Amino acid sequence: MAVGKEIRNKIGIIKNTQKITRAMEMVAASKMRRTKEKMQASRPYSKKMMQIIKHLAHANPEYKHPFLVQREVKRVGLIVISSDRGLCGGLNANLFRKAIAQLIQWEKSEIQVDVCTVGSKASLFFSGLKKLHLLGQAAKLDDTPHLQDIIGIIKIMLDAYCKKSIDELYLVSNEFVNTMTQSPTIEKLLPVCAVGSEQNLGGHWDYIYEPDAKEVLDHLLVRYIESIVYQGLVENNACEQAARMVAMKSASDNAGKLIKELQMIYNKARQAAITQEISEIVAGAAAV
Repeated sequence: MAVGKEIRNKIGIIKNTQKITRAMEMVAASKMRRTKEKMQASRPYSKKMMQIIKHLAHANPEYKHPFLVQREVKRVGLIVISSDRGLCGGLNANLFRKAIAQLIQWEKSEIQVDVCTVGSKASLFFSGLKKLHLLGQAAKLDDTPHLQDIIGIIKIMLDAYCKKSIDELYLVSNEFVNTMTQSPTIEKLLPVCAVGSEQNLGGHWDYIYEPDAKEVLDHLLVRYIESIVYQGLVENNACEQAARMVAMKSASDNAGKLIKELQMIYNKARQAAITQEISEIVAGAAAV
């Protein structure tokens, strides 16, 4: 029964695949818990840094940092954060789709784009786009990334902004909403835009800088950019594990359905073969 043997082989292959997807689902669930805890632990720091920087954008210090100055936009920088590995559903595809939509708008406005990528998937995708200038890339990061892993990428973009090679800097990454939902976002990093009105801040005011405004702002604004990009990295990492867990669960469920369908087909083929053998035996006995 050649047909039955072929079906049994297919069932065996799918069962082996199902074991792999179930194991990957459990691993992703375990990693997601750790990455989610790290993400939640880093959120208060990045939010407080953002609040301070927004206040500085409203203030009138004696030293106006270049990161706070608006200028005509002719070229923008883009830091894109993706995963290093696949098998995480449409996480990277949705992110790239949103980035491409923004790139089309800039192209219509004749604005050129420089890109730095974090993650192998983003590096592979954007290196194939001829109209973009790829300045740097970081890939093969651990499941628990550190700021040192991306400090080089951040420095490349900040140096380009200070030299006026780019006029704006954006971050493209996935935001963790919940286990089932990951939202691709494009966030403007530079120049820093003030949110709200001066009335909400109580009129004109400023901080007291020590030793001086220049030294404080030079360090604080760089730390602000580093904290936002790092937060985007840990959020994207949590999104990756959540998306992979959901994708592997869906794959395991689909494998189970396919196994049931193949088993039903196998049983019907086996029953048909047995019926045919019985018919041949009866026909032979009747001929004798």
